[in-house]
Amino acid sequence: MISIKALLTEKELADQFVASLKKGMLEEKFFYWFPLSVRAWLDLCSDGAYRNFVRSRSLIATSAGQIAALLPPGQIEVVSIGSGQGDKDLLILQALASQSRKALYRPVDSSQALLEMACGLAQEAGFSAEGMKADFARSDHLTLVDTNRSAPRLVMMLGNTLGSVDPVQMAATLGKHLMPGDHLLVDGELYGPETMAGYDNPLNRRFAWSPLNSVGIGEHHGELIFEEHQDNRFSGLYKVAKHFEAKQRATAVAGGEHVEISPGQRVEMNHSYKYSAETFLWIHNSAGLEPVWQAQSGDSKFLMVLSKPAG
Repeated sequence: MISIKALLTEKELADQFVASLKKGMLEEKFFYWFPLSVRAWLDLCSDGAYRNFVRSRSLIATSAGQIAALLPPGQIEVVSIGSGQGDKDLLILQALASQSRKALYRPVDSSQALLEMACGLAQEAGFSAEGMKADFARSDHLTLVDTNRSAPRLVMMLGNTLGSVDPVQMAATLGKHLMPGDHLLVDGELYGPETMAGYDNPLNRRFAWSPLNSVGIGEHHGELIFEEHQDNRFSGLYKVAKHFEAKQRATAVAGGEHVEISPGQRVEMNHSYKYSAETFLWIHNSAGLEPVWQAQSGDSKFLMVLSKPAG
């Protein structure tokens, strides 16, 4: 039996989706909510075309044993924020088991379908798993995730998930929830001339279109536009953003409600932050975290860092 505790209900998600679309916005969580979106996401990860998934998974595959050995002895709670389908998490769980460590798995995601996959995958491999359906961008949900701890925690935010929100603010928030003995494992894409090509490609466009397609908006209604910007708050911090711009009138039908989108109207969509290596490490330091291990992907375009509370 799969156990999932819901802080975020499907009705809340439906209400939030309609409200968000009326404001001309599609938040990160809605890209993993619709069945078509989940299928597009799994397709994106399955054939190697989404390089960040490959980079993140490869780093875990080669380094899981090192990471496990750096954690405190005894039982560990593995809390995966934005877990997705949980396949990278499983590699960490298996590394802990190979070192005769008991691991309790706590995936956190807003997608019911992906949480079911993450918990199911862990349970099939013999691990205790309890999912939490939550919006990790909400501080009150993160506070509730932090309750009922029974052991030191490895908190993970993998697959450049930190970049789906404000990474400086989120790192600071996560740092406040870490206690002595806890560790944080995050990764991020290092910005370079080829960054945009990793997003503006046919397979990723299919994934980006999927929530709009799910409510009746297609490519004939308008254009999907990718943009990149430097975040002027910090040197070495970059933002890849996208939006839909309507070329003709479109009607989104969601939960029996109709949302009209006029020609010329924009719908801002989710974004992804990128970093210089120095800025990614600075974000840890500014959050009161002390890196204890780091590694880059084989192509040097992805950085993964394990840290603990400083001092």
